[in-house]
Amino acid sequence: MKRSAAITWDQLKVGLVIVVAIAVIAVAILKLGQSAHLFTRRYTLVTFVPSTAGLRVGGQVTVAGQLAGSVKSVDFLPVDNDTTKNLRITVEIDKSLEEQIRRDSQAKLKTQGLLGDKIFDITPGTPRYAKLKDGDTLKLGEALDYEAVLVQASTALDQVSSLTGSLQKVANGVATGQGTIGQLMTNRSLYDQLNSTLASTNLMIARLQNPKGTFGQLLNDPTLYNSLNRMLGSADTLVATLGAGVNSGNGTVGKLLRDDELYNRLVTAVAGVDTIVTTMQHGNGTVNKLFTDAELYDQMLKAVTSLNSVLADVRRDPRRYTKGLITVF
Repeated sequence: MKRSAAITWDQLKVGLVIVVAIAVIAVAILKLGQSAHLFTRRYTLVTFVPSTAGLRVGGQVTVAGQLAGSVKSVDFLPVDNDTTKNLRITVEIDKSLEEQIRRDSQAKLKTQGLLGDKIFDITPGTPRYAKLKDGDTLKLGEALDYEAVLVQASTALDQVSSLTGSLQKVANGVATGQGTIGQLMTNRSLYDQLNSTLASTNLMIARLQNPKGTFGQLLNDPTLYNSLNRMLGSADTLVATLGAGVNSGNGTVGKLLRDDELYNRLVTAVAGVDTIVTTMQHGNGTVNKLFTDAELYDQMLKAVTSLNSVLADVRRDPRRYTKGLITVF
């Protein structure tokens, strides 16, 4: 029996569904490719790093935080003494962003979030520097090391934990009555003593506030204030009088400050004294001999010694020197 060449409606519906599905898949692939820059022209740049810090082949490459390409390869370099260039990262960048990436641009390995995937981020350059071409090298900039941050955070948490333990010990000591604070919180006798001290202090303050007492008079009676005010007024008047006398040249203070007669007399007296002293030093009188003649000094010393001997002998035997001087009738 011969088959019919006509297409049934069921077959047509199946065909339409397949066509629609293929179109949807094609559109999805196109949109995903556009969002991931899969169908754009690209060029490659190279960066040398000591460590990729978790960056993988196929990882995202961003320019100023916007998706711009992907990591093409990560290759080890031959071992040498330069430990800052252990790995070579080759990235593919959208050709349309070539104007943004220049010789002052820097590459940084960043983390998406605190514990997210690693990305290769490039900072935009400035117009005064030339554009980077295919195969050029990007400079590596400094990026935040989250591992170091986590290590520091772990150290800080350990310190906080240690501090918490110390505070717990202090709290336990206070609760058990150890130390001054513990005694204040647990010792009833200390509380009573403080209460008694406060009561005595209040009583003393009340006595000081008594208007009939000394402190009360100082606080309430204006007599002392008025006396002090009058005394300061008198002192001010005295100072003004002295100032007027000084300015006018009258009075003792004014004479001392403005009259040069006393000064001239003092100068004359000093000159006379200076003349006397000069004469005593260079003249031939008795005073000069007393200062310069050693023979006169020796003779005076002998005379004084002899006189001392005579006085000592008189003290021992006064009758010897007074015999015949006193007559009794």
